[in-house]
Amino acid sequence: MLSLSLFLILNLISCGVSRSVKHVPDIQKYALEIPKVNKINDSTFSYQENYLTKNRQQLWELYIKGNPLQLGYNNGALTQYQMQKQEEIFFSKVEGFVPSKFKQKLLRGFLKWYNRKMYLNVREDYQAELYGLSQYSSDQYNFIASKYLRSLYLHGAHDIGHALQDLAMVGCTSLAVWNENTEDGDLLIGRNFDFYVGDDFAKNKLVEFVEPEQGIPYMSVSWPGMIGVVSGMNKEGITVTINAGKSKIPLTAKTPISLVTREILQYAKTIDEAIAIAKRRKVFVSESILVGSANDKSAVIIEVSPKNFGVYKVQNSGKVFCTNHFQSEAYKDDKRNQKHIRESHSEYRYEKLQELLWNHKKLNPEKMAAILRERSGLKGEKIGYGNEKAINQLLAHHAVIFSPQKKLAWVSSNPYQLGEFVCYDLDEIFSDKRLQKGVLAKSQMNIAEDPFIHSRDFKNYEQYKLMNAEMNAAIKNNMVLSEGFITLYQSLNPDFWLVYDQAGKYYYQRKEYQKAKIEFEKALIKEITTIPDKKNIERYLRRVAKHH
Repeated sequence: MLSLSLFLILNLISCGVSRSVKHVPDIQKYALEIPKVNKINDSTFSYQENYLTKNRQQLWELYIKGNPLQLGYNNGALTQYQMQKQEEIFFSKVEGFVPSKFKQKLLRGFLKWYNRKMYLNVREDYQAELYGLSQYSSDQYNFIASKYLRSLYLHGAHDIGHALQDLAMVGCTSLAVWNENTEDGDLLIGRNFDFYVGDDFAKNKLVEFVEPEQGIPYMSVSWPGMIGVVSGMNKEGITVTINAGKSKIPLTAKTPISLVTREILQYAKTIDEAIAIAKRRKVFVSESILVGSANDKSAVIIEVSPKNFGVYKVQNSGKVFCTNHFQSEAYKDDKRNQKHIRESHSEYRYEKLQELLWNHKKLNPEKMAAILRERSGLKGEKIGYGNEKAINQLLAHHAVIFSPQKKLAWVSSNPYQLGEFVCYDLDEIFSDKRLQKGVLAKSQMNIAEDPFIHSRDFKNYEQYKLMNAEMNAAIKNNMVLSEGFITLYQSLNPDFWLVYDQAGKYYYQRKEYQKAKIEFEKALIKEITTIPDKKNIERYLRRVAKHH
C-alpha cells in the first residue's frame, strides 16, 4: 500500500457518523461466560483453553474458541492492551492529518450517510463477535461512537479509504505455484501484505488461531482488534489473500472485504465453495482474492467489485500471479482496469514475478521467501529502496507462505518481511497436541532472517525514512533545511527517483528554479513508480521553464 490513505484515517476519526445509527446486534441467543484472564507473565495470558502469548520473534499468537459472542469476548479480554494500543496508534494520526475541527465535522456528516447501511451487509454472527470484542475497546474514544459501531466501521476502514481515495492502491503481491513449479509438486502460496500505518502499528502483529462453534477452524495474520481476514488458511487447506484493484467510488458502504474472506475461510472446503460465498456478498471496492485449495490442488483469483464478478483460472500452467490488476474475462473491457495496467506499478511487479519464477525453478518455502524479499527491479536493476515497483517495498505489514496440502504456514517477523519466518502446523494446533505442548510454532522449520537487515544499505534506508518525513514537513510548511541535508538525504537512497523529486519540489518552493530543474531531470532518469508520478515531474519542469 502507499502509506495509509488520508481518507482511511479520516474514516477512523469520523465514525461519529454512527451517532445517528442505533443498531445493536442480537446477542441474546448466545451463551456467554465473561472471561477471567489469568496473567502468567508479561507476555502470556490465558482463559480456559484460550490464550495469548508472544514468541521470541515478537509475534503475538492467539488461540480462541467458542460461539460468535464468546469468540469476541475471549479475543477482547486476552488482547485488550494490544487492541487499545492499535486504536491509539490510529487515532494519534488524526491531528497531523486533519487539524481542522471544521473539516472533521464536515467529513463526519458525509460518512454518517456513507456508512448508513454497512451493518445490513454484515453477517449477524460476525456482528455478535464484533460486539463481544468491542467491549474491551478503550473508553477514550466513546465520544466518537459506541464501541460496537467503532469496531464495525474499523473493519471497513481499508475499503472506505480505498473507495474514497480511489487510491489506497495497495502494492500487495501474491503468487501460487504447484505441479512442475514446486520442489515436491504440492501447492505453495506466498504473499506480501504491503499495508503501512507506521512502524508502531506493525509491532503488534497477531497470528490468530480460531476454533469457531460453527464452521472450520482457521488461522489469520493481522492485528489486534481485527476479526476479518487479509491473509489466512483453514484446517481444510483453503487459503485467502487479498490484493486491491482499481475501484469506482460506490454510493454506500457494504460488506468489508476482510469479512468476505473470513467467511470463505470459515465455511469453504473447495474453490467452488469459496467462489459461491464471494458471489453472494455485496462489496464496495474492487479486490482480488487469491484462493488456494488443498482439496483442488490448485489456486484461482476471485475478482470482485461493486458491479462485476470474475474468476481467473489457469489451464495446465501450475502458477498464478496476483498484483493489483484484474485478469479474468469479466474485466477484459473494463476501462479503469486497462488504465490501471498502463499507468500503475502493478504490471511491472507482475513481470518481475514471471522473471523471478524463471530464475527460481522448483520452489520450496525458502525460495518463496527469497521471492517475497526481492528488492530489485526487472533484470536486477537498482530502483531504490521503497519503490512500489519492487516485490519487497520495505513497508509490508507481514508476509505469509502457505503449504495447504501439508497445512503449514510461515509468518514473517519484523522488520517487514525480512525477519525470521515462523512455521505453524494447523493439524497440530487444532488438535490435542496443542494442549499437551503448550506451544504453537514448529521452530525447527522456521526460515532464517534475511541478512540484508544487518547491512549498511538497510541502516541507510531506515535513516532515509526519517529524513523523508523531515523533507515532507519542509515542503509542506515552507521550512528551510540545513546545509548538506539534501546531499545526505539523497546519498541514503541514491537509486530512488523520489529523493530527487522531493529535492526538486523543495527548491521550486524556494524559487531556486535552476536547482529545481537539475533535481527533476535527475528524477526522470530513474525508475519512476507510476505514469502519473512521471507526468507530475514533467509538469514541474514546464513550470520551471517559464521562470527562465
